[in-house]
Amino acid sequence: MPEAEQAAALSATLRTVNALACWVSEVAFAHGVPREYELRKHTYPRLKAEGLGAQAAQHTIKKVRDAYTTLRANIGAGNLGKPKSKRRRTAESKPITFRPDAAQPYDDRCLSWQYDQRTVSIWTTEGRLKGVRFVCSADAFKVLQQYRKGESDLIERDGVFYLIATCEVPEAQTYEPDGFIGVDLGIVNIATTSTGYQAAGRALNRYRKRQLALRAKLQKKHTKSARRRLKERSRREARHAANTNHIIAKTIVTEAERTSAGISLEDLKGIRQRARLRKPQRVALHSWSFAQLAGFIVYKAKRAGVPLVFVEPAYTSQTCAECGHVDKRNRVDQGLFICRGCGVVAHADRNASHNIAIRGESVWNAGRESRVPATR
Repeated sequence: MPEAEQAAALSATLRTVNALACWVSEVAFAHGVPREYELRKHTYPRLKAEGLGAQAAQHTIKKVRDAYTTLRANIGAGNLGKPKSKRRRTAESKPITFRPDAAQPYDDRCLSWQYDQRTVSIWTTEGRLKGVRFVCSADAFKVLQQYRKGESDLIERDGVFYLIATCEVPEAQTYEPDGFIGVDLGIVNIATTSTGYQAAGRALNRYRKRQLALRAKLQKKHTKSARRRLKERSRREARHAANTNHIIAKTIVTEAERTSAGISLEDLKGIRQRARLRKPQRVALHSWSFAQLAGFIVYKAKRAGVPLVFVEPAYTSQTCAECGHVDKRNRVDQGLFICRGCGVVAHADRNASHNIAIRGESVWNAGRESRVPATR
């Protein structure tokens, strides 16, 4: 919550360091992206001459080098397409650039926190700013005081400044589970558990469909204000989806903790590459934030000490949880499961969640047995 003069200094600092980061990126690209120490020899003197402090100059160089490391990792993982794809060629053919308001890392030499006064002292290109007020929720402030460690990132969004602090929260002691709650993730139903909880995706899917139609209208305008509105709506949709996933994850973890059960999740990594869908269905698949929801469940479970395992998802929707019969025809439609072996009728997602729970318990028991020292 900076004052007007403080906000101007912070904004000028971000624009200066990001403009210099773009220059460092051009130097790195011209020299074949050398190691950080080698890149420092080419760029550090000018950064100091431009008015950056020693730590700010080091962080700017490191930020650029980390960006190229991330780019190389994405290329290696195939996230930017095949070797001759247009997207990959574009990424490899030019230096990385940084937005004027992109995040800038600060360490404890450039930034100090005064928790009692709720203020920070922060380095800027116009000198050290002291007494800059900050606000956060009561729970976040408690975590900040107890567990803040390492770097913090300064970022500006729509004229508002944020300090993103790194907090290392210790994991709780994991208890021995009394059974497992299977969680089936999907698009129609975001999450269905073997205990009866079901998070329907109807409201979120309708919201996304409405946002898609609005984006299509704005994209036809080709104006500066339309592009600004597109960015605003994109961030709003991401926040809405993340909030929904937080609520679902908290509900699942709280139920597991209350019943002293573990959580069993499907390992859906690579599903977008494996799935073959018609064009109208691809939008729903690629906007499906299953990885984010799984990530939320994982970290909330670790904080609560809830045991969690990942299981193979193959045939969970085609296997009968009662008799174990596997048949593709068991899955009559999206919501109905009728076993061809024993004739049981069940909700398809509920049946899959029971299979996931059974597999989770098997995985946990196998791991528990493997941890027992071998007898001689």
